[in-house]
Amino acid sequence: MDFKTVALVGRYQDSGLDTPLRRLGRVLQGAGCSVLIEAETGRNTGVDEFTRASFAEIGAQANLAIIMGGDGTMLAAARELATTGVPLIGINHGRLGFITDIPLGNADQAITAILNGAYVQDERLLLEGRVMRGNQPMFSGLALNDVIINRAGRGGMIELRVECNGKFMHSQRADGLIIATPTGSTAYALSAGGPILHPQVSALVLVPVAPQTLSNRPIALPEDSVLTITITALGRVESGASVHFDMQALSDCQEGDRIDVRRSPHRVRFLHPKGYSYFSTLRSKLNWNRMVHPWDEAD
Repeated sequence: MDFKTVALVGRYQDSGLDTPLRRLGRVLQGAGCSVLIEAETGRNTGVDEFTRASFAEIGAQANLAIIMGGDGTMLAAARELATTGVPLIGINHGRLGFITDIPLGNADQAITAILNGAYVQDERLLLEGRVMRGNQPMFSGLALNDVIINRAGRGGMIELRVECNGKFMHSQRADGLIIATPTGSTAYALSAGGPILHPQVSALVLVPVAPQTLSNRPIALPEDSVLTITITALGRVESGASVHFDMQALSDCQEGDRIDVRRSPHRVRFLHPKGYSYFSTLRSKLNWNRMVHPWDEAD
């Protein structure tokens, strides 16, 4: 790839982000790249030495986007740029960093190597969905991690009817239901007891959240499955439900609302430094490399 124009996107709520953004911008300019900075990132960090651009302009002009922040920042940027095909690199300025995998301290070296062609790439599937009330669409969106149907506030369990490719799967009473991609299998789905799916596994996973019946278990489905989830009952009169597409939410769902979810025709493309290993990320973020011995534990 020829990275003539590179865009910088940052979690501008983080204090001190201006310094690493400026340093990385200078590294890119030193490598002969034109540098754009996402408009809100530039405005809120005070970084004004690079051309400010909207996500639409980044999608039209950039050959690469570098995301500096946490996984939430990457999720938002991925949804904005998914339809453009611009590849993404994640630099971790957050906490976990499953998809912002380059440590901030290694950023300059890693980016220089990637610009010189030393990288591996992988593509991640996206979900697209909509919330329907009768024949009226109430909300639609993309999700790189997951689509989540949850009970709202302190309401009781919600009842959901789940269909796959037009065929009835089951009904369940639970606090909610997660439809996760392989990327999202290490997010909320994991904490709710779902399996980890390798990014190259062509599957979705459905994970119930605190189901009333313990036999309601996570299930993996082919990635081309078309899912229809209908809210058939709310726990109490004052109860409600919400639907989340990653961090985008519709919070006033009602009985009878239908959530349609399927694989998007678009994919997100990540670039990683050469030598990147998904298993190394899991070892690091989930502490798989920590050996615990009985004598390490306090009496």
